[in-house]
This record gives sequence, structure tokens and C-alpha cells, in this order.
Amino acid sequence: MTLAWWNTLVFAPALGWPLGGALAACMVGLAVFALVLHARRARSAQGTDETWPTAVRRALLCMTLALAVLTPGIETTTTSRAVNATDVVIAVDVTGSMAVSDASYGSADVMTRLDAARKAVKDITDSYPDASFSAMRFGASASTDVPLTPDAPAIGNWADTLQPESTSVSAGSSLDAPLDQLMLGLKAMRQAHPDDAIIVYIVTDGEQTSAASRRSFSTLRRYIDDGFTVGVGSSKGGRIPVIRDGTSGSRIQSGQWVQDPDTGQPGISRMNVRNLKDIADELGGAYLPADATHTLRDEASSKVSSAWQVSEGTKQRTRVNPVVWPLAIVMVVLLAWEIGSWIVVSRRLI
Repeated sequence: MTLAWWNTLVFAPALGWPLGGALAACMVGLAVFALVLHARRARSAQGTDETWPTAVRRALLCMTLALAVLTPGIETTTTSRAVNATDVVIAVDVTGSMAVSDASYGSADVMTRLDAARKAVKDITDSYPDASFSAMRFGASASTDVPLTPDAPAIGNWADTLQPESTSVSAGSSLDAPLDQLMLGLKAMRQAHPDDAIIVYIVTDGEQTSAASRRSFSTLRRYIDDGFTVGVGSSKGGRIPVIRDGTSGSRIQSGQWVQDPDTGQPGISRMNVRNLKDIADELGGAYLPADATHTLRDEASSKVSSAWQVSEGTKQRTRVNPVVWPLAIVMVVLLAWEIGSWIVVSRRLI
């Protein structure tokens, strides 16, 4: 049942209640003064040429102007549909240790850690069918390769192009290498999309070989709604192949291994679950293993991703639509009457 218009009539002075109320009070005072003054003149001995219709007309002009100053309006309530989108940021480790062949993903087949990371990236995009994605790689440095886009296949194509960085540029694995780039990207994302849910996935073997202390990822928590680390590799580990410079052909040198400077023997790289869990805890999220029995398609990721799909809700907003045009018509009629009366009186006096 709809309400009558007068039940939703409100006053919302365009000049604000203090100034608008004062001006309206002045107009009402002038209207009363005009009527009182006419009554006194009519009772005096001298009398007056002003008629009661003239006095009432001028009082009505003041009252109409007072109402216009108070800006009458109709209060309306609108219901809008709000959609909160999901933005997923994926950071993949491309240090030399990601070329170690000790990983598996959903089967007993052994593959490089980077191959397992590629599969994990594609399963992440499949878990968020209505999301937008951003992708970055990190090693000796970090770079955002794919800005935020709803094109999920573009992220899969990007994952296929990932290659481990050259041994010559590697300066030891530093897990906080993507931290600064993530901070800048997530801050800009949050400012541009304040209502979106932002999820971060960090895909890495969790190995920290840099002598510098790792910085905490807790600084990202203000910008994200959830965060996960995805572990690729094995605790048993494997030898790190030498990776030559260049982008064409095979860059992994068969039978050549990175040497441990302390022993002179091929170094062994192992997945560090403790580091992965610590980073996940700093993000306020969880550690997700990727191995022969766990994939992001059918294990933890698909379960948690259901909480961050496109969500819809309704919001009611009340606003006042000013309705001053009837008052404007009344004022025009009264002014026309006043001018016509003045012309008639002027001709009589000539």
C-alpha cells in the first residue's frame, strides 16, 4: 500500500535549518505585520487606500516565500542492489630452487616445483569463476606481470610462460622479495575497490637461504580479506640444476648442479613447511599443501574460495526530492495580481 504524498512531505532547507529557519521566520513576521498594520490603518481616523484583498495578497506572498525558503520535498526510499566482487592476487616464486624436480600435484608423477605451481595457479583461477585476478613473479626481485583483470585464461597463459630465474642472477632465496610490490599493489587495489574482497595466494617452496632476516607479511593484513601460502616441493628435497641465461630453448643444464659453497657438493633444496605456515599465519590465512594427494582444485582452496564469491545484497537509501514548483506558480500568480492592481491604481491617480 502506497502512502499519500502528504505523509512523506518534509522540509529540508537548502540553506540549512539555522539560516533557512531564520529567513522563514522573518517572512512570516512580515506577513503578520502587513495584516496588523492594515487593520490599524483601517480603524484610524485617516483611514487607508489599501484594501483587505491587497493586504492578504501581500501577506500570502510573504508566507509563500517562507515556505519556499524551507524547501518542501517528498521523502522517497530507494532500494539498490549491491555487488561485492572478489580480487585474487597470485604471487609465484621463480627462484632457481623452483626448478628442483621433487614436486607432485594430484598424482605420484614427479615434476618440477614450477610445474606444480603452474597447475596450482590454474586451479586457483577455476576456484573463483567470478573474480578478477592479478599475477606477479618474484625471485631476486618482484614484478607485477598481469594487472587486475577479469580474464582468467590470461592468468593461465601467464603461468605457462613462467621460467626459473638464471643461476647467475640468483642471490639466495628471500621469501619477503614480493612484499614491497604486494604492498603497493594491494594498497592501490583497496583504494580503487574499497568494497571488494581481496585474496592473496603466495606459491613457493618456502625456502629462505638469504642471510638477511625475513620481514613479516603481517603488514598486508590491513588490505586483504584472506591470504594463503601454497607449498610446492617435498621435505626430502632435491638438487638444484644450473640454469643458464636466455629465454629460448632449454635453460636447465643437464647434469650440472648448483654447488654448496660449504661442502663443495651439489646443494639440496627442501620445501620449508614451517616458513609457509608462518607466512600464512602472518597473513591471517592458511597453508595449503600441493602434493600427490592434495590439489587446490579438490582440497582446501575450493572449500575456502566458496566464502569469497560474488556476493549480493540490498541497501535502502532515503532521500528528499525538493518540490518547490507549486510555490513558484503561486508566487507568479500573486505577483501578477500585485502588478495588475498597481497598474489599475496608478491610472486612477493620473
